[in-house]
Amino acid sequence: QKPRKATPQTEDTLNGHLPPGWQSYMSPQGQRYYVNTFTNETTWERPSSVPGTPKSPVSRKSSAVNGYHISGTPVHQLDSGHMSLRKASGDPQINSVTFPHPDIMPEQQLLKPSEWSYCDYFWADKKDLQGNNTVSGFEILLQKQLKGKQMQKEMAEFVRERIKIEEEYAKNLSKLSQNSLAAQEEGTLGKAWAQLKKSLADEAEVHLKFSSKLQSEVEKPLLSFRENFKKDMKKCDHHIADLRKHLASRYAAVEKARKALTERQKDLEMKTQQLEVKLSNKTEEEIKKARRKSTQAGDDLMRCVDLYNQAQSKWFEEMVTTTL
Repeated sequence: QKPRKATPQTEDTLNGHLPPGWQSYMSPQGQRYYVNTFTNETTWERPSSVPGTPKSPVSRKSSAVNGYHISGTPVHQLDSGHMSLRKASGDPQINSVTFPHPDIMPEQQLLKPSEWSYCDYFWADKKDLQGNNTVSGFEILLQKQLKGKQMQKEMAEFVRERIKIEEEYAKNLSKLSQNSLAAQEEGTLGKAWAQLKKSLADEAEVHLKFSSKLQSEVEKPLLSFRENFKKDMKKCDHHIADLRKHLASRYAAVEKARKALTERQKDLEMKTQQLEVKLSNKTEEEIKKARRKSTQAGDDLMRCVDLYNQAQSKWFEEMVTTTL
């Protein structure tokens, strides 16, 4: 089903408060991003409307990472009872990037409203032909590019056949121009006949030169491009695979840090309850130790979130912005 456009009122409101040259778009899964039509710069963060205003650092803003909303205030300044992690229910995770459910936000056609674009469906993974395994959006794009490799091979074969035809035609014309039939004719007819045979030889030379041009200026560059394309695709494949693996590892680190923080908070809460039941210097010392561990776990989680945000931004730039 083709994505729906956002309502004119919504689009005017979103773009009306942006700096000149910036446009607001929505991914098919409801993730809003911004594109500078002058520089083709793309960012998840809303551009500042005041010139010269620096962007807020990631650690100081509210971060929404894979459904986990974490305040940018340093963890050691927060009361452990108020620190919580909230996971949005039903948000799909694609390529280790979580997007809001498409039903909660209106969608609009990306880039060119009147044309289809692979970018509109880039993030959405799809089932294979058997309907069992899921194929990633990047794999779909990669297979499409690899089909270009086969097309280049077929084009080169087509040009090679054309070269053979031109060479064979030139050879036959040259052979015909040297035929001795009617060579004894004299007078004006003899001159006209000689001119005809000369024109055949000239035409044979033209076709021979044309076949040579096809070989040097079409076939050879095409084969060279095909060879370089193979190397570039292999390099790009490894690069993007590394980015995806890196993003997935950052996401796993956030999950691990979140669970560790939850455990530290439970431990701190349990020791606090023990202190309320029985006052003891030993219990107070354990509470201080548990509070330090909880603070450290919170700091680790914030660090993992910042690293994940950087990896997600890198992934988006490499996979979408540079392929538009």
